[in-house]
Amino acid sequence: MLKIIVHLFFVVLGGTIGFIYVPNIIQLLEFADVAWLTSPYIGMVIGAIIFFLISYFLSGYIVDFLKWIEEALIKLPAVDLFFGSLGLIIGLVIAYFINRPLQDINIEVISQVLPLFIMILLGYFGFTVGFKRRDEFINLLRSSGRKDKRKAEEEETESSQPRAKILDTSVIIDGRIADICQTNFLEGTIVIPQFVLEELQHIADSSDALKRNRGRRGLDVLNRIQKELPVKVEIYEGDFEEIQEVDSKLIKLAKVINGIIVTNDFNLNKVCDLQGVNVLNINDLANAVKPVVLPGEELVVQVIKDGKEHNQGVAYLDDGTMIVVEEGKNYIGKTIEVLITSVLQTSAGRMIFAKPKLLEKAL
Repeated sequence: MLKIIVHLFFVVLGGTIGFIYVPNIIQLLEFADVAWLTSPYIGMVIGAIIFFLISYFLSGYIVDFLKWIEEALIKLPAVDLFFGSLGLIIGLVIAYFINRPLQDINIEVISQVLPLFIMILLGYFGFTVGFKRRDEFINLLRSSGRKDKRKAEEEETESSQPRAKILDTSVIIDGRIADICQTNFLEGTIVIPQFVLEELQHIADSSDALKRNRGRRGLDVLNRIQKELPVKVEIYEGDFEEIQEVDSKLIKLAKVINGIIVTNDFNLNKVCDLQGVNVLNINDLANAVKPVVLPGEELVVQVIKDGKEHNQGVAYLDDGTMIVVEEGKNYIGKTIEVLITSVLQTSAGRMIFAKPKLLEKAL
């Protein structure tokens, strides 16, 4: 169908050019004595035939070019395409008003060539600005809409809904996010940006075996979240091409959709705090749900290895909390009762100090 349209376009174009110019060409070639050849309608037929023949050589290339443009437009997100088209229209309107005074000038280059150049240039700039600044335009529209009472009510309704949770690469590779989703502790939609998926795929294709295994584990975690768990998952197709780093793109996305970043990256957590972006750190959650122990309580632990100081032993709780056992070196490999003496909370987690209960009894 597209090929037929191209042929038809060439026939119409050739007929139009033939109607206007062929009679003049025939007169220049001194065929004017044949009166019927100078008829514009004969010129229209000649031009249509010539361009129809030309279309057979060019139609294949033109159709391939049009299909390439069609595929590129289809792959664009709807929001990007809308704002790009809007910018193109605005650019063409501005070019129209600029070109109107130029057409009154009698110089052919200024009245005909320059307006075409201005139209192409402003159309290109309009599309580029609309496409790349779409996020700012969306925020501008949202902020202006809040002034209307009805829009304010809609915003209030939306604010009552759980905010979207945006997963970063580190929390996906970590894997614990799947268990958290399964317990229904995370409310709202789980958003996985396309640029995070690309980074995860790049890690999974790495030549380094450790990175490759981490990337593949992250992809397995995503498959589990999307297919097995009772949560709503959305893939954000957009990208911020002017931003290079993935962490900066995550912060930008969180501001655009008013979402919350879920991570276990300490540095990203700090940057989010500085920029006023809400963040959930699953390491903080893990520390918060560790069992509370107080000085004076008794625990049964297995001493595993030496401590850093003299005669110290080290044991661990089921959640990974380290217990430093004073005078515990002689109990390595044994399960003993210990008495907690103090608890130290650090940014890396909780550390418990204890001493064997047998020593307490001996005293």
